[in-house]
Amino acid sequence: QVQLVESGGGSVQAGGSLNLSCAASGNPYSSPFMGWFRQYPGKEREGVARMHIGRGSMDYADSVKGRFTISHDAAKNTVYLQMNSLKPEDTAMYYCAAAASLGDWLRGPKFWGQGTQVTVSS
Repeated sequence: QVQLVESGGGSVQAGGSLNLSCAASGNPYSSPFMGWFRQYPGKEREGVARMHIGRGSMDYADSVKGRFTISHDAAKNTVYLQMNSLKPEDTAMYYCAAAASLGDWLRGPKFWGQGTQVTVSS
């Protein structure tokens, strides 16, 4: 089991930055694929960024490449999403997630945080 608690959402103007945090507890290395999804109202969740916290490999959605950076602090069991050059279309609810395999991640992670709202105004 993995428990995920997010923090760091908020409201910024376009061009601004936010840093989301996801603190993992339980047995996070049993679900080493960790990262972030976002959800627009009335839409399904979409993957934003993920990483393997053991290998350090990472992957990003095309829409955020070059602007968002995912990282992991092993000592704190925390995954971060640094979001720079934010755009109004980044406005969404952001969810931290964890999965045991890439297949599980792509099918839909088993473990989710409660979500944190990001709002970018123009």
